[in-house]
Amino acid sequence: MKMILLLMLIIGLTSAFVGSLVGLGGGLIFVPALLFLAEYFEAFDWVNPQNVVAMSLLIMIFTGLSSTLTYLKNNRVDIYSGLIFLIGSIPGALVGVWLNRYVEIESFELYFGILVLFLASLFFVKDYLLKYARNQQGKDKKFYIHRSFELNGDTISYSFSIIVGIFIAFFVGLISGLFGIGGGSLMVTSMILFFSFPAHIAAPTSMFMIFVSSIVSSSAHIIAGHLVWSYALLAVPGAWLGGVLGAKLNQRLNGQVVEWILRILMIIIGLRLIL
Repeated sequence: MKMILLLMLIIGLTSAFVGSLVGLGGGLIFVPALLFLAEYFEAFDWVNPQNVVAMSLLIMIFTGLSSTLTYLKNNRVDIYSGLIFLIGSIPGALVGVWLNRYVEIESFELYFGILVLFLASLFFVKDYLLKYARNQQGKDKKFYIHRSFELNGDTISYSFSIIVGIFIAFFVGLISGLFGIGGGSLMVTSMILFFSFPAHIAAPTSMFMIFVSSIVSSSAHIIAGHLVWSYALLAVPGAWLGGVLGAKLNQRLNGQVVEWILRILMIIIGLRLIL
């Protein structure tokens, strides 16, 4: 029992720390970690796509809350944009939870790995996507949101289409409910690549969205009876601490460093899941 307690604390802390640092929410670490443990430890033979996703989403409530509170102290969260994205991501999350019931563990790992590698590949065409995003921006466009933030003494401005943002957020929510990754990997990628969000605003805003959407999708999994409470609660203290530490470190790192950490992690995890 002591070993299980220690493992769950470490997984909760590590996944939340990394997730908060780059705006992933932690599911991108938490889910593969439990799938890995299920292969080598009998104590984790209960793991399947349904309960591991349910547990990941519950943990991300605490990760999202602790990191969002930390980011808010330094005015890094674009709450207005986040609320607009949530209009799409919450219904998408519920659809994802429904689809999750029909997924087997072997196909789950394969599709999850392919998704992660696809997201990582987008960063290597970032310059082209950003150029397209800037060309689409304009003060005369209808249904566009224009935002400005003060970062380290500089004013950062960006804008995005409300319709496109809600559509992408719906897909992000669907992936979140289906794979239990919080949608952060997709949302941060989309905000940086398609809407020109600075990394230091995209990650905190993503964590705010993850906190809200995880409450909804986690509740749906709990109602469906997918959550293994005895294991999930063991990871909560680590998730809370990891969320705070990751948020604090994010504010000290250069934006490009945060992006490269995100790329490398996604490539490693994606390959591991597929192989």
